[in-house]
Amino acid sequence: MRVLVAGANGQLGRALQATAPEGVTVIAPPEANFDITDPVAITRAIADARPDMLVNAAAYTAVDRAEADSDTAQRINATAVHHLTTAAHTAGIGFTHVSTDFVFDGTAHSPYPTTAAPSPVSVYGRTKADGEAAAQAAHPQALIVRTAWVYAAAGNNFVHTMLRLMRERDEIRVVADQIGTPTHADGLARALWALLAADATGIHHWTDAGVTSWYDFAVAIHEEALALGLLTRAVPIVPIRTADYPTPARRPPYGVLDKTATWAITGPARHWRAELRDCLATIKQATP
Repeated sequence: MRVLVAGANGQLGRALQATAPEGVTVIAPPEANFDITDPVAITRAIADARPDMLVNAAAYTAVDRAEADSDTAQRINATAVHHLTTAAHTAGIGFTHVSTDFVFDGTAHSPYPTTAAPSPVSVYGRTKADGEAAAQAAHPQALIVRTAWVYAAAGNNFVHTMLRLMRERDEIRVVADQIGTPTHADGLARALWALLAADATGIHHWTDAGVTSWYDFAVAIHEEALALGLLTRAVPIVPIRTADYPTPARRPPYGVLDKTATWAITGPARHWRAELRDCLATIKQATP
């Protein structure tokens, strides 16, 4: 199997390359050689790579910046998905697209099923929902995988931000009334490979197991990092309300996804805290 990855330099793109199963060849061109907003460049990349599957791991994920930069967010999260999906369908190859819990408004009180209607409350969420619709319209056999709170050992993410702030500040304040599930990029990548091996299509949900708040996630990062020696001192972590930390974009207060159908294919995910521990251990190994 030959798989062409868009967004190869991102967290998930790197994880897909690192976890590729035996027998899978990953073609991961840099962004400069694979402009997903250019239909001609996409067609050329497919012709050069001759893949069986195109995986879109690229996205505009700057949630707050998207509120003032909606055109760019729309171009990357929706229009580019249309170009990618159309090119994949024309070439007769599969297409996999990664989406987000932000397509929902967060007013639910139980995990969102894959059949729930999107109801985004931010530009980022709206553009990602538009991308899903574009993929479904252009490629009837597209695989769409929604995930949430993705982080990795490298890149800009919540884990690295917390580690930096815990080293720099004497106190950390973190929102405690937004609920979801952290997702280690490596686990998500392995799940995608399992779904592809099963020829899965349609909408699926995947995150690590368990439920938490951003505050409790920060507390876990603090505890695990102290145990590993990534932090040399304890720092108080104070829970605050979303109202106490206003941002340009609204966040879904509840973003837990129902993974039941996906886990029936891939097997159940590990708990988010176990995945966090593995990620921090990798960071520790890379620390001079």
